[in-house]
Amino acid sequence: MNHFNLPYCLVIEEGACERLNEILADCIPKIEKKKVLIVTEPVLIEIMQEYLEEMKRDLPVSETYLIEKNSFDQAMELAKHICMEDFEVIIGVGGGKVLDVAKYAGFVGKIPYICVPTTLSNDSLASPVAVLGTVGDERKTLKCKIPAGIVVDVNVIMDAPTEQLQSGIGDTISKYTALYDWKLNAVHHKDKVDDFAYLLSDMALTSLCYHEEKSLKSKEFIKVLTKSLVLGGLSMEIAGNSRPSSGSEHLFCHSLEENYKEIKISHGMAVALGSLVSCRLQGRDAKWLESILHAYGMDMNPMKWGITKEIFVDAWMKAADTRKDRYTILNQVALTEELLRDIYVQLSERFPVSYS
Repeated sequence: MNHFNLPYCLVIEEGACERLNEILADCIPKIEKKKVLIVTEPVLIEIMQEYLEEMKRDLPVSETYLIEKNSFDQAMELAKHICMEDFEVIIGVGGGKVLDVAKYAGFVGKIPYICVPTTLSNDSLASPVAVLGTVGDERKTLKCKIPAGIVVDVNVIMDAPTEQLQSGIGDTISKYTALYDWKLNAVHHKDKVDDFAYLLSDMALTSLCYHEEKSLKSKEFIKVLTKSLVLGGLSMEIAGNSRPSSGSEHLFCHSLEENYKEIKISHGMAVALGSLVSCRLQGRDAKWLESILHAYGMDMNPMKWGITKEIFVDAWMKAADTRKDRYTILNQVALTEELLRDIYVQLSERFPVSYS
């Protein structure tokens, strides 16, 4: 049986940052007497200035630490700072770059980590992993601990770029094919699927897809997306691996990242595109997924992202090699260039490209 952790607190509400110190006090007892490190990035200093200053007023023994990039070296420098200066709590305020660095540094420094996201681009805000840069453009997914607390201010997220919210939608939608691949792996390897982790991941998917509100800038949508991303992260923690959220669609994304670094597409959009293809390879009707993506205004035409037919085919042909230990539909289906070219054309027809 896998032993797992859960956050001490989870707050998703309007104006959460306005009472952040009250929430933190509930999450970490006597936090006002502890030495706290607040991690953010230069671009957010002005945007979050009011909240950061108020936070520091109520946390007298605190320091603000600015990061420049989400690299392993940056995380280790931060972890060293935590250990050398005897910090007792770390609070990450920002997007995925800040949160992954702070999460991993807190894990290495063995102190509680509080997550305060300013955008919702993927489910890493509640996951037990951190994706960090290594050498050059390479990135590595590293195991760590989920946050001790997660505080999401709906009003702050409302100001996040639409593209980042769509990326969060894509990361959630990809569970449709990831869960199928997880069961496929269980049958092939006779491994057990954790029923509770499966349920949470499925809830993350369905609660977003079947919700009536499709306006990305509505407060109700922000709450639903946040809950879906948190559920996705917790499902990985309970399963003890990323199978509830990552299947063949993620292998396609990894293949793009490793072989075509010039392609500028967010993680969430790449795995959403991957799911549309994986769904077909799994012998399932992709029209339901397409309707959801259309409803959220997400353009899945590969050409929108500079993915030519040749790149598309090659990325899929190399996808299984990015994680040879991961059994998915790619281990069963006979991929051919002709099949992939046909799928590419279908996607182009169903998502007429728009460069606006």
